[in-house]
Amino acid sequence: MPAPLPLRVFDAPADLGDALAREIADGIVAAAAAGVRYVLGCPGGRSPKPVYDALAEQVAARGLDLRHVVIAMMDEYVVAGPDGYTDIDHTAHNSCHRFAAEEIVAPLNAAAGPGRGIPADAVWFPDPADPEAYDTRLADAGGIDLFILASGATDGHIAFNPPGAPRDSRSRVVELPDSTRRDNLGTFPDYASLDEVPRHGVTVGVHTIVSRSRRAVMVVHGEHKREAVRRLGAAGDYDPAWPATLVVTCERPSLYVDRAAAPSPDTNRVAADAR
Repeated sequence: MPAPLPLRVFDAPADLGDALAREIADGIVAAAAAGVRYVLGCPGGRSPKPVYDALAEQVAARGLDLRHVVIAMMDEYVVAGPDGYTDIDHTAHNSCHRFAAEEIVAPLNAAAGPGRGIPADAVWFPDPADPEAYDTRLADAGGIDLFILASGATDGHIAFNPPGAPRDSRSRVVELPDSTRRDNLGTFPDYASLDEVPRHGVTVGVHTIVSRSRRAVMVVHGEHKREAVRRLGAAGDYDPAWPATLVVTCERPSLYVDRAAAPSPDTNRVAADAR
């Protein structure tokens, strides 16, 4: 049975982001010294944004070279065609490829400076034409040094793994339930209605995340995520009804939350004890 999930509570999302960004920056430095790649698992969306913003600050302040860094993304929206599923337009407002390019890589590379940024071929995504090849690619890379994770607010989806996702699921194309699609209305505010949210996505699997992560940190902030914190804090094992609970079965897991998401004073006390 997995141990209770280590918990830290921060005053604000920026404080959460700064703490995790410092750990990631330390890992980038250590990998460079060892002459190996540093593979960072990244979700899109609002939850990890404070981490990405703080990491760009760390890169600039510490003069980090990022040429050995790999960004391993989790998912992308797809559409059905005559020859199977394909990614949505990578320049679309709701594209995870666009998010990675504009919200993660561009700020990091600007902070690193010319010739010291993340190479274009070091930003990885699962391919809907051959999703399971992503699992092989991550395994061949030696796994993910640190996987930043985020939980859906209303259904606990992680990447595009919906409620009911099997523990042994690999990277694959999935149908997105309306609960996940509604959550993503807030993630991509240019949606005019639920009808515009795609109904399918390609995603890393539950097993992919758990088996390939050497460190996993779930980041949760905002009052609307209190139920997510409650469910994650109470989990003793993977619960397919709330897929984000997979974090408790990961190697070296942690739950980082802000005070707005912390459901009770008891949560704050436990967090203080865990520091």
